[in-house]
Amino acid sequence: MKKNLITAVLMTIATTVLLGILYPLLVTGLAQLIFPKQANGQLIKGKDGVVVGSRLIGQPFSGPGYFHSRPSAAGAAGYDASASSGSNLGPTNAQLIARVNGDVAKLQAENPGTPIPVDLVTTSGSGLDPDISPAAAEFQIRRVASERKIQEAEVARLVRENSENRQWGFLGEPRVHVLELNIALDARYGRVR
Repeated sequence: MKKNLITAVLMTIATTVLLGILYPLLVTGLAQLIFPKQANGQLIKGKDGVVVGSRLIGQPFSGPGYFHSRPSAAGAAGYDASASSGSNLGPTNAQLIARVNGDVAKLQAENPGTPIPVDLVTTSGSGLDPDISPAAAEFQIRRVASERKIQEAEVARLVRENSENRQWGFLGEPRVHVLELNIALDARYGRVR
């Protein structure tokens, strides 16, 4: 009995040190060495050097002079990284239908007669997507250009410059990173108050 207890205690100490301390330090060290940007959250800094967000996690934008992200179901107010998930509401759920109908009505008022891209009214599985489709960005060009009092063609060019194609030409979908696009807008045309 004593021998088994000593073996169990030593095994617990050994595995705790090996798997709880040494292995995490090794993996963290390798990540910092090989992929430092990714290991540190791919932080994005504004023009004054202050961190304004992450390339990996979306955030809300509500001002009319900025491109808006897709809706988020993560947390009560959305975009809560500690509550990352979808809404888990089914397609016939009254709450989901009411939210989508409200978003559709708001977007139809913004751009009458223009088809609304689906990612502007639906949430993602994580609720934290930093990207929107190029169609969703193009849908918002009129509002952003009008609010900033610049030509739509200039905003459209900025959207194209900030669009990304499929990774390696076949993975994922074309996308526009909302935070980076809004930073580019501010850099070129100044901040909107």
